[in-house]
Amino acid sequence: MVTRGSGPDFIEAVARGFDVVRTFTPESPTLTLSEVAARTDLSRPTARRMLLTLMELGYVRESPAGFCLTPRVLELGLTYIQSHGLWDLARPHLESLVSRTHQSSSIAQLDGSDIVYVARVAVPKIISLAVSIGTRFPAVSTSLGRVLLADLPPDELEVALSEPSRSGIEPRYVPDDEELQVLLAQTRARGWVMTDEHLAGGIRSIAAPVRDGSGAVIAATNVTVHAAEISVETLTDEFLPQLIRTAGDISADVVSIDRIPQVIAPR
Repeated sequence: MVTRGSGPDFIEAVARGFDVVRTFTPESPTLTLSEVAARTDLSRPTARRMLLTLMELGYVRESPAGFCLTPRVLELGLTYIQSHGLWDLARPHLESLVSRTHQSSSIAQLDGSDIVYVARVAVPKIISLAVSIGTRFPAVSTSLGRVLLADLPPDELEVALSEPSRSGIEPRYVPDDEELQVLLAQTRARGWVMTDEHLAGGIRSIAAPVRDGSGAVIAATNVTVHAAEISVETLTDEFLPQLIRTAGDISADVVSIDRIPQVIAPR
């Protein structure tokens, strides 16, 4: 169970409901009542009430094997993505980049010490890690993550890195504090990042920032390749200029949208 809030307005029942939703994973898509109770540290009666409530709301269904989430859970994440408009803005740019490079491209944002994928255009490739919208990876071991971490002020960076990863992934390479500071300084100086099989074997990636009108980094976009197919030279000499241009085009669209006056209709 995650650490609980201590404020007077903290609602324990809401937190327990999210505990139940988060206990389902790709590795354990179907769980029995006993498994849900054990994984959430809830009593069986409480876990049962939570599951039945989520069933009435349409987020959980029951099968002979146990309980599982329904596609309606996607609404929780998609509402965030759609409210920020990143997917709609980025999609044509990512599609154009993928058509030129024939490699997958994604956009991610920071959530604590993890990155979370919010947009993706993929090509069929056999790689060691499956990626889809909502996938989480430890930020320090990814090109996307280092772009995002590099823009944080020191106090915010410390807070972000203090949070444990919720990705469930063990990266091949995790820089220590001193190494990370050097890597982030390089990122700020260059404006882009390359990682070579740091997250997992066979995965090579470059990333660049997406900025808003103030110049703040609001997301990062990347090109991911299979290390056995695409060399470091090809990635940096051929794909990097195209990625930087794509990141700039998405940033320009973000700025344009932000400049549109928001008119609230009178009631």
